[in-house]
Amino acid sequence: MTLEQDILARRTFAIISHPDAGKTTITEKLLLFGGAIRDAGTVKGKKSGKFATSDWMEIEKQRGISVTSSVMQFDYNGHRVNILDTPGHQDFSEDTYRTLMAVDSAVMVVDAAKGIEAQTLKLFKVCKMRGIPIFTFINKLDRQGKEPLELIEELEEVLGINAYPMNWPIGMGKEFLGIYDRYNKRVEQFRTEEAERFLPLDEEGGLAVDHPMKVTSYYSQAMDDILLLNEAGNEYSEEKIRRGELTPVFFGSALTNFGVQTFLETYLQFAPTPQPRITEDEQFIDPVEYNEFSGFIFKIQANMNPAHRDRIAFVRIVSGKFERGMNMTLARTGKSFKVTQSTQFLADDREIVDEAVAGDIIGLYDTGTYQIGDTVVGGKKAFQFEKLPQFTPELFMRVSAKNVMKAKQFHKGILQLVQEGAIQYYKTLHTEEVLLGAVGQLQFEVFEHRMKNEYNVEVKMEPVGNKIARWIENEDDVKESMSSARSMLVKDRFDNLVFLFENEFAMRWFSEKNENIKLYSLL
Repeated sequence: MTLEQDILARRTFAIISHPDAGKTTITEKLLLFGGAIRDAGTVKGKKSGKFATSDWMEIEKQRGISVTSSVMQFDYNGHRVNILDTPGHQDFSEDTYRTLMAVDSAVMVVDAAKGIEAQTLKLFKVCKMRGIPIFTFINKLDRQGKEPLELIEELEEVLGINAYPMNWPIGMGKEFLGIYDRYNKRVEQFRTEEAERFLPLDEEGGLAVDHPMKVTSYYSQAMDDILLLNEAGNEYSEEKIRRGELTPVFFGSALTNFGVQTFLETYLQFAPTPQPRITEDEQFIDPVEYNEFSGFIFKIQANMNPAHRDRIAFVRIVSGKFERGMNMTLARTGKSFKVTQSTQFLADDREIVDEAVAGDIIGLYDTGTYQIGDTVVGGKKAFQFEKLPQFTPELFMRVSAKNVMKAKQFHKGILQLVQEGAIQYYKTLHTEEVLLGAVGQLQFEVFEHRMKNEYNVEVKMEPVGNKIARWIENEDDVKESMSSARSMLVKDRFDNLVFLFENEFAMRWFSEKNENIKLYSLL
């Protein structure tokens, strides 16, 4: 294959959903089809000791939640698929947000009984903002849920996107008989032998064979719905799917592995190939036209292998080809280095990767060189891709080591975990007390758990409560006397000054008194 064909065979997507909608389960089933795993471990099967392949961190196994974005790769039907499994929990929205910057499309998993939930809405808005195509999988049809038409209506009203059902359920829950496949013009039966799985349709769109299903009310209801969709539903448009204005909808049940293969095969036909990315000086780097290697770091993860205390920087390749042993330049520092250690992933299973192309995600071993948002290039021309978003934290904790003798491990652990970008590091001006900021409470619990398990340091954490963090455009005009209990002055990890205000009122009061100080927030 030529480099161009190689790149065009790539499909890179993230799976987004509310916790418990079945995201990790569907990831497992996709891996099963790709031959990447032999036995899908369901997230719930804790007693059996089988954990989901994509949940590798100890705390995830204990709680059955995804708190880090895993990357998995497999081949299917001539395509190389890269799946990024994002954290479902809202306290990890920042990690998810950055992951969505590294994909070309998203698969949204919706629970048929619950419909669109808060976290799905939040993540959907990020995809919409970036204009990335969204494919919807309505899950758990083997249980009783909302009426399919109601789900489509909710999708359109709540998310403000047009929907086109690619298939339609016949019955639901205990009476779930299968799906009417509009796109492939066939009926796929639930719980039948492989040979009888698909039934053909006739010219009018009804079942072409005599089958007991035909006499059920579920079949006639589905046929009425199909008629309605054909007459009054949205028109199918590949162009609108590409622009993120129309979402193809698939019904199925990830747990019983029904409808997942049909979804995967159809998705691969319509999902976008690796897309161009924009640089800070507004150039488009096209994956195929720009021959040189380039990529950006969207995630840093410490201790994926606790035995080695390693740190991995996740790179989304934007253009060209990566080859192990090649020279690479870090755009931020201008320093060049030879890459000898690089990996590809199946959650925590990693193998050395010798080559990868645009659209792939690779891991580079990091000794403290990289930061989130860094651009790496292989050619002579250095440029910087546009910045990745950073969130302004809302919750703060004062943190110290319980055992003073472990100060060294304490600072090493904090600095490594801070570089992953989930928690932010601040210190008070003179006493240099450590404050941590995060978007959600669970971040602190994960931090405490990891400090103890990975760095062998027990930490003492005292809540400082909710604060409004604001950075300062004109730092030279700031005086230490402006710091008070209600507007505390601290430094971030890059030594920038930051005010932590007690509340909106304290911030307004400060601004009225110090009109010359220009404050700004992150995302």
